[in-house]
Amino acid sequence: MEIDLTGKKILLTGGTRGIGRGIALSLAQAGANLITCYRNESDSVESLIRELKDTPGEHHVIRADISQPDQVQRLVDEAGTRFGALDVIVNNAGAISHIPFEKLSLDDWRLVLDTNLTASFLVIQRALPLLGESASVINIGSKVALVGVPMRAHYTAAKAGLIGLTRSLAKELGPRGVRVNVIAPGIIEAADLAERTTPQEYEQMQQRLAHYKKMAALGRLGTPDEIAGVVLFLASDLSRYVTGETINVDGGM
Repeated sequence: MEIDLTGKKILLTGGTRGIGRGIALSLAQAGANLITCYRNESDSVESLIRELKDTPGEHHVIRADISQPDQVQRLVDEAGTRFGALDVIVNNAGAISHIPFEKLSLDDWRLVLDTNLTASFLVIQRALPLLGESASVINIGSKVALVGVPMRAHYTAAKAGLIGLTRSLAKELGPRGVRVNVIAPGIIEAADLAERTTPQEYEQMQQRLAHYKKMAALGRLGTPDEIAGVVLFLASDLSRYVTGETINVDGGM
């Protein structure tokens, strides 16, 4: 069964790379009209713009750092101006770093919390006037929220907080017909890993990924398209009675 999102108006944060890019292209190909954002200029931004240009629908790629409240407001204002209303919000943009807890600075803590948790709070709150009945809010969390990972205390805390935010909002916004859910990916393949790391870092990461593959019941890493498939489900009317849930997409890790 193919999911048809023709005419749905969607705001996606962080849509130019990795999981976000897979989500952006899948939503557009399913017929949705899309606004997404990015923080820094890159080749991936330009290539996404080209791909969306060749995909039917109204699509906009806007620069906005969602760790900054004024830029969140500008992004939501742009969505209101362009679309008038929103059917779906996908909070995907995030930041991560690997720092031993004893060396974790307050600035590093705040950056990761602000980008992964506070930004989702701001996007949802400021976009509330644009959300109609039966709207869907989809927060991209992480499996680490439930298991913890060394050297990522700040990231784990942010993703765990996202689950709590989702549960509360599902109950508070439910009477309005608005659904709120979390997707918790496991380890997902990164096509541009070699481009973003030094040769030494890349080799170390490959060793870690080989270990992660063994941890998954399916014996492999996930792909952005496999996360996007669950986003399509939650964005569609097929999930109209699903809210407050954390859906693990982790290959049985």
